[in-house]
Amino acid sequence: MSSRAKHTAIPALCAALLMALSLALPSASLADVRKTDVICGTTVQAAGFTSALCPDIDCNRAMIVDSEGVVYYERNADERCHIASITKVMTAITALENASLDTTVSVSETAAKIGESTAELKAGDTLTLQEALKALLWPSGNDAAVAIAESVGAQMLESQGADASDASACQQAFVDAMNTTAASIGMNDSLFSNPHGLDTSSYANEEMYSTARDVATMCAYAMGKSEIKAITSMDGGVCTVTRDGSRVSIELESTDELLGSYEGVEGVKTGWTSEAGYCFASACDRNGHELFGCVLDGTSEEGRFTDTTTLWDWTYQHCISYPLVHTTESVGDKPVVAYVGCSAWADRTVAATVEDPSAAVEVFDLSGNVSQEATFTEPSGEVKAGDELGEITYYQHNEQIAKAKLVAAEDVEAPGFFDSIGIWFLRLTGGGQAAESYLVNDTPLILDKSNQLAT
Repeated sequence: MSSRAKHTAIPALCAALLMALSLALPSASLADVRKTDVICGTTVQAAGFTSALCPDIDCNRAMIVDSEGVVYYERNADERCHIASITKVMTAITALENASLDTTVSVSETAAKIGESTAELKAGDTLTLQEALKALLWPSGNDAAVAIAESVGAQMLESQGADASDASACQQAFVDAMNTTAASIGMNDSLFSNPHGLDTSSYANEEMYSTARDVATMCAYAMGKSEIKAITSMDGGVCTVTRDGSRVSIELESTDELLGSYEGVEGVKTGWTSEAGYCFASACDRNGHELFGCVLDGTSEEGRFTDTTTLWDWTYQHCISYPLVHTTESVGDKPVVAYVGCSAWADRTVAATVEDPSAAVEVFDLSGNVSQEATFTEPSGEVKAGDELGEITYYQHNEQIAKAKLVAAEDVEAPGFFDSIGIWFLRLTGGGQAAESYLVNDTPLILDKSNQLAT
């Protein structure tokens, strides 16, 4: 081989080896930040946020909202998609709203043979609804889902005086109730066709869909039910069934890998099918700040949990405590936030503070900076420290976030007899007007756009 041929062959060989290695090694994370991601109602592109300010996640659809309804993050949140076993959250909700926890759930041949993820229930088993919910939510039991739907559905039909002998009709009645419940809680773009979320084989032709927004709504509603939260916040346990006349304990593990490894995690439910991708509907409560959300259509089992913790960490990181008082002026130990004109005096003000100078409000820093607006109640006579003098209202992104009462920080005497005559005379001749009221409190920038935003 010539020297020239050798030099040509070596780079080609290296390239081939690198390609082979890239195929052999696990693929890198596909996590990214998209210009169409929405933060506090504005797309990343429109807000001009840098990637460093945004959560870097892999899934194709996501949503994070809190218990007050504040939506922090969205990715394709209104796109219809399959949600796999996250469906079982609605199964649990519907069961609880149509039957008591001591309702007997019977496991039919159909339920026992459904396959995929199961709770190891056998045909002929009976258990209470309370135990069946464990079998439904911990291991994502499809067998438990069908058994609940058939049993609670039968009870619903019987209460209506309808025939409950057909298991398929019972299950359909339950699924109809799932859709009624979904609509009633504000899931405006969801349709359930079975109680388990399977969408392959015999279920492939069934019409079913939801959205990230609706799943977040469902999670928030589900976590309002202590019976569900008590189960989803535990990393598995014992499910007791009656089998062949004897009580049998089945050890079950939760599919939620974050339980016990992340502060405040409350569940809620995993899901996977080839159509839905890897999914996780979540709830987390840290210091009383509860978040609900989901990641849908992820590319890996581990990735759905990584995406979830990324979103939680990002949200909590950007939720900051913002003090309402920022001033360099004071009267004694009281910070002065405003000077209020005393209408009885000529050009005289009284220093004002707020009732609670240490008050702060939690804000999401990426929502924008804080502004303030004051209304003043101008005193016409004597003023005593603590007298109410108006209020300050605080806004972020045009939304009211706090109010604080203005109170006098000092005493001001009313004008004496001769003072009043002098002020009267001044005003009679066009002078001696009352002083203007004004704020000295500041609202410092939360986010310095010159440093933090993309150019």
